[in-house]
Amino acid sequence: MIVALELGLIYAIMALGVYLTFKILDFPDLTVDGSFTTGAATAAVLITQQVNPLLAMGAAFLVGTLAGLITGLLHAKGNINPLLAGILTMLALYSVNLRIMGNRANAPLLGQETVFTWFSQAGLRGTWGAVIILLICVLIIKFALDWFLSTDMGLALQSTGDNQEMIRSFGVSTDRMKIIGLMLSNGLVALCGSIIAQYQGSADISMGIGLILVGLASVIIGQAIFGTRTVIIATFAVVVGAVLYRLAIQYALTAGLNPNDMRLISAVLVVAALLLPQWKIFRRFSLRRKNKKVENLNKEAAEEAAVEAEEAGKVGHRA
Repeated sequence: MIVALELGLIYAIMALGVYLTFKILDFPDLTVDGSFTTGAATAAVLITQQVNPLLAMGAAFLVGTLAGLITGLLHAKGNINPLLAGILTMLALYSVNLRIMGNRANAPLLGQETVFTWFSQAGLRGTWGAVIILLICVLIIKFALDWFLSTDMGLALQSTGDNQEMIRSFGVSTDRMKIIGLMLSNGLVALCGSIIAQYQGSADISMGIGLILVGLASVIIGQAIFGTRTVIIATFAVVVGAVLYRLAIQYALTAGLNPNDMRLISAVLVVAALLLPQWKIFRRFSLRRKNKKVENLNKEAAEEAAVEAEEAGKVGHRA
């Protein structure tokens, strides 16, 4: 249980990055599979060179933003289809990641000082203390993302995903917004990769394959349960979705399912999350919630009209 919670919270950072592109920008970015490994490889190599693990994680974030920048430039300036731009960058990153790890498929961290060796030294590894620390770190990133999306640039980023024509009419460069969104998204994904490398004690060239499915599952599961009414709720849903996804995987393994079937299980979870809102019981609940919201809006409008009528009456009486 604790291991599943730890992994769920770590992967929540990656899921927040996927949420930025798929939900905010409406951009199907497959760079994630490559930038995750890039972050892991960068951190692993730096840590083996005796660089502080926190600095190595910062470097991984920066390298991830560069991967996002490349995808953004291919799409925005090269007019390449978003899906194809992500695939091209992902393919190129495979060779780049091998180069980073010295043309090896694996970069071990055995005997190296990592963030999780600090946990072990403090007696927190595998305990609720580690879960709480990871939760605090994830919440800091979540609230920082919430704050960013509430700024002028963040609102322009959201508008780019909602209605590009409208936001262009206000003089906002949608190409620049897409590039910024992709850089931030892949930076978070690479940061997650650097933490996972330290958690499992190595970086592997294939560790990012199929990761986009994990991110999508986390986003879809969380938002199918909590909805997307506001950014704060949506990002909270993504974090919870990542934890629930990892718990579901842990339960499947505990139930005796073959570990080789994990990709199939992930696909089934995503399909279930997509179909969930379409089931009658959930549609009824959604309709009931929508009707209640309309009733509240009508009630507020009636109260405002009554107040305005009362004020108009007072003015007429004075006259």
